[in-house]
Amino acid sequence: MSIALRQHIEKITPLTDQEFDYILSHFTSKKLKKHQFLIQEGDGVSNDYFVVKGLLKAYHVDSEGKEYIMQFAMEDWWISDYQAYFNHTKATLNIDCVEDVELLCLSLHNRDKLCADLHKIEHFFRRKSNMGYVALQRRILAMLNSNAKERYEQLLLQYPALFQRVPKTLIAAYLGVSRETLSRFYS
Repeated sequence: MSIALRQHIEKITPLTDQEFDYILSHFTSKKLKKHQFLIQEGDGVSNDYFVVKGLLKAYHVDSEGKEYIMQFAMEDWWISDYQAYFNHTKATLNIDCVEDVELLCLSLHNRDKLCADLHKIEHFFRRKSNMGYVALQRRILAMLNSNAKERYEQLLLQYPALFQRVPKTLIAAYLGVSRETLSRFYS
């Protein structure tokens, strides 16, 4: 599990063995089975999660029961309800496992401690946050300015492996279209 995290961090900043051992000591590990909840709406959220293995989805369910998928997270990605995590509030999202998962968990206290102790980690999380803001802006603009077929084609281009791992109903919920609309895009 730790090799994946080290490789992930070292895409942004190199680490000594001693630095990585210190970083890893601030994480705990967690395993969940397919369909188990990592976070449910209304829960307290004490961790950010690095995905070592598996696939999760973060979503919101409206008052009529319609599911809106905000994010998928597979290996080498992070996931949490960040509003709840950073603001110490209750979760407004649900996160559950699309596949069995192995995670590394980082509490906000430990994240803050690591950032205070190691400039490299503060730099790493700043860069990851910046990339996340860019991705979020791109996603919002796509929802506003692109039609469903364009959003589908962009998702397929960016994350082709997702289409092998995620049921079409979940892809449709992520794109904001019906399952029937999505099926028209498949050849």
